[in-house]
Amino acid sequence: MSTLINSTSLGNLIITTGSVILLYVLIRIFAWDQITGIFEARAQKIADDIDGAEVARQKAEELAAKRETELSGARAEASQIIEDAKETGKVQETKIIAEAREEASRLKEKANQEIALSKSEALSSVKGEVADLTVLLAEKMIAKNLNPDSQSELIDSYLNKLGDA
Repeated sequence: MSTLINSTSLGNLIITTGSVILLYVLIRIFAWDQITGIFEARAQKIADDIDGAEVARQKAEELAAKRETELSGARAEASQIIEDAKETGKVQETKIIAEAREEASRLKEKANQEIALSKSEALSSVKGEVADLTVLLAEKMIAKNLNPDSQSELIDSYLNKLGDA
């Protein structure tokens, strides 16, 4: 019985080994190229994906650097615009103040001219009235051939008229 078990086991071992070798040969002849092709295609796809990821990472880093550069440029430009606006504001402020002072000076000069003209006209008018009164007084004095009392009354009357005018 032990020989039978040993021979059966040995027979099974030989059949199993032969079957495995036959299966290996058949796979090698009919399916090996397709199986290795699938593995090579898979390996190539993984390698391409890794390369693509590396390229995408580099591109993302370049874009990030470019964006940072543009952001810095935009900040500098914004700062320059603000500085220009401040300078323009200061120039406008100076210009407006100068124009206001010039206008005030012009108005003051015009007012002084009008005052001088009014003063001149008033003096002219007063001189004309004084001259008229003087002529009138002289006419009355000549016309009356006055005595000292009449002259005193006439002068007082003249002075009263001057005070009313």
